[in-house]
Amino acid sequence: MTTTDLGRVLVCIPTYNEAENVEPIVARVRAAVPEAHVLVVDDASPDGTGEIADKLAIDDPALHVLHRPTKEGLGAAYIAAFGWARDEAYDVVVEMDADGSHQPEELPRLLAALRTADVVLGSRWVDGGEVRNWPVSRRLLSQGGNTYTRLALGVPLRDATGGYRAYRRTVLDVLPLDLVASQGYCFQVDLAWNAWRAGFRVVEVPITFVERVRGQSKMSRAIVAEALWRVTWWAVRSRRARPEGAHPASVGRSARS
Repeated sequence: MTTTDLGRVLVCIPTYNEAENVEPIVARVRAAVPEAHVLVVDDASPDGTGEIADKLAIDDPALHVLHRPTKEGLGAAYIAAFGWARDEAYDVVVEMDADGSHQPEELPRLLAALRTADVVLGSRWVDGGEVRNWPVSRRLLSQGGNTYTRLALGVPLRDATGGYRAYRRTVLDVLPLDLVASQGYCFQVDLAWNAWRAGFRVVEVPITFVERVRGQSKMSRAIVAEALWRVTWWAVRSRRARPEGAHPASVGRSARS
């Protein structure tokens, strides 16, 4: 497929100790959507991830590397990436993990859905979505967290915590990113919920999530705890009624490739 009708597309990949994964994930993205550019956002990985990305960028003008001085979490990395994308005048910004759990080969379907939407979420929990190599406990944690989010915030999304998604830059220009303090997977809920509340059209398309095979997961009890208390606090502070004029969120039904 071509992305020319969407404008300039930037795929943002935050990294921390992903030396084994950064080269293959960048190669897969460049093969899946050759027109897109890639931004690796490295939080001073001690394993040399940033240096590997720098070497790859020497031979690929569509690959960029943003070095951050310390590890400050997923949310801060994406906020920095969004600011970079705005400064460089990209029209579409994609979030993607570095570990291969988000398959770049599915990116064309996410971008295709963005033609009639403002935000597209790659969803594990809609019809056609799938998770591979997760234990039952992790599956229940994700499904339970998304169910709680949906009920507490009144947001009609099946997978608000997922990190594989695409935004039109017009959405990021409107959201109060400078006020976003959440980290981890709660950051994803924060942006999806606020985009929906602001009246943007948010859709979900099914993806296959594959648990990483190299490196260590960044999931922790602290991340889960933050998501629980922040969602609860947002629910207490906000009215559940959808703002007048907002579009209903919908679930993507595009055929799998």
